[in-house]
Amino acid sequence: MPEGVSDRELPPPTLQGLNDWQRTGYGGPCPPIGTHRHFHELYALDTVLPDLQQPRKAGLEEAMQGHVLTACELIGLYRRQR
Repeated sequence: MPEGVSDRELPPPTLQGLNDWQRTGYGGPCPPIGTHRHFHELYALDTVLPDLQQPRKAGLEEAMQGHVLTACELIGLYRRQR
């Protein structure tokens, strides 16, 4: 997926869930002052999930149970100066 892809450019049947700000899409890190870890997870599934109506993480993980072929995680360190 290219950087900055818009909702309209996502290939069907791509659907989005809610993030920590109760919105769809990526909002980027916004840590308080200091260094913080941000976790990004990617899963390969053996099925296309049904429309879960913008689920939270727990609902998505429940729907994925038994369908994860492989997964990876990127941990980013972000630092905000005073």
